[in-house]
Amino acid sequence: MKLRQWQAECIEIALTNYNTRNISHFLALATPGAGKTMMASELANQLLNNKLVDLVICFSPSSLVAKDFGESLQRVTQMQFDGKMGAKGNSITYQSLQYLDESFWQLFNRFRVFVIFDEIHHCAGSNLDNANAWGQQIILNIQNKAKYTLALTGTPWRSDEAPIVLSNYLQPTNKISCDYIYGLSDALRDNVCRIPQIIAVDNSNISVVNGEETKVFNSLKSLLNQSTAPYQGIIENEKIIKYIISSAHKKLKSIRTFNPDAAGLIVASSVEHATKIAALMKAYLNEKSTVVTYRENDPTAAIQQFRHSTNKWIISVGMISEGTNIPRLQVCCHLTNIKTEMHFRQILGRILRITGSVNQEAIMYMPAEPKLLEYAYRVKEDVPFEADVVKLDTVGADTNNDVNGEVITIISNDNSLPPSTGVVEVEEFVSAHSGNGHQQPNILPDENLLTKSYEQMINVFGRFKQEAIALGLSDLK
Repeated sequence: MKLRQWQAECIEIALTNYNTRNISHFLALATPGAGKTMMASELANQLLNNKLVDLVICFSPSSLVAKDFGESLQRVTQMQFDGKMGAKGNSITYQSLQYLDESFWQLFNRFRVFVIFDEIHHCAGSNLDNANAWGQQIILNIQNKAKYTLALTGTPWRSDEAPIVLSNYLQPTNKISCDYIYGLSDALRDNVCRIPQIIAVDNSNISVVNGEETKVFNSLKSLLNQSTAPYQGIIENEKIIKYIISSAHKKLKSIRTFNPDAAGLIVASSVEHATKIAALMKAYLNEKSTVVTYRENDPTAAIQQFRHSTNKWIISVGMISEGTNIPRLQVCCHLTNIKTEMHFRQILGRILRITGSVNQEAIMYMPAEPKLLEYAYRVKEDVPFEADVVKLDTVGADTNNDVNGEVITIISNDNSLPPSTGVVEVEEFVSAHSGNGHQQPNILPDENLLTKSYEQMINVFGRFKQEAIALGLSDLK
């Protein structure tokens, strides 16, 4: 396979560091979907062919990613990578680090070993005192013992701000020092990654009614900043789920008119949440979905089956957010309660891999939660300003939509919660009126329900809007 330009450059610099500069560790930062696995596999191939190393060991954050990496190494090198007799190495998980015996670690004394760390940010520690379990094993058994090491990441930081193992940091900024950087802007210029579009669902007029007390908010940001309404309640709300998945499903259907095998990913917050989303998708969209969580008998097999099928939707809890290669994914929904920038970018990265299909759209749907919006705008800033297009779309602005112009009020019959909570259970919808005062009929399941009602936990009136952050390349050519 012909290397992309960035992959060839990265390999050349790594080999120069190893051979000429006598630097044994190399950290490569490349945006998710850019092809880090292929680059690392070819680097291993060249080290083996040039008789610079004897064995290659790869560590990855999940069994599925480890399997993919092993297959890539075997395909590129045409050598065996299953850890068995005659193999040139193995590809295993970071979880395995704590269970490797002395006979394994003796390999580093007997052979020249090249070690690949995929998504190195999972391993923390500049020393044994501040290291996590995986970082400790790397410091004790691999650092200064491996012939060469290669660390890969698409998100070079940790949510807990702990140092990443084997890494150097620049002062006074305390930013990680990378030996090679291939960012999203580079990948877009080279047509290596799809252009992301992030749809943030918000409401411009939110009224929280609790007994005699009413508070009005003009956005999710003001609601979450000025009240005790929990974000978990927002992403678990049935009406929000229906709205987001129906919008995403509509977009996926349009993409599949060009790419019949295009698929969508929904990242949920818990097993129960994923099950609920799957039930709503079946009940209101008449669509079956694949659910993958740690509770499944063989989630890896389910993901593999989905990867090679033409099924539309897969719902995951912590199984597909990082490193998993399913190129036909083009739509995703961020419905998890994990609100870190690393997790956000890893989810977005699942839909950025370029394929040979006609349509190369990549769309993420998410609630307009303040931190998520901040991350979205940082993604936008990663692209040269000439490419940035920010537009505001009002859901009710479509003149063909019969909810255009409506102001919706939801009334609660539950006054049991104290006013300080700012949260009221909604037992049923009493009425919904249009701007001209005429009462509207009950909402049908196939309508955009979130336009008519916000969430079960709070009373809301107002129309929803979608803020579309679109990144184009028209001025980059």
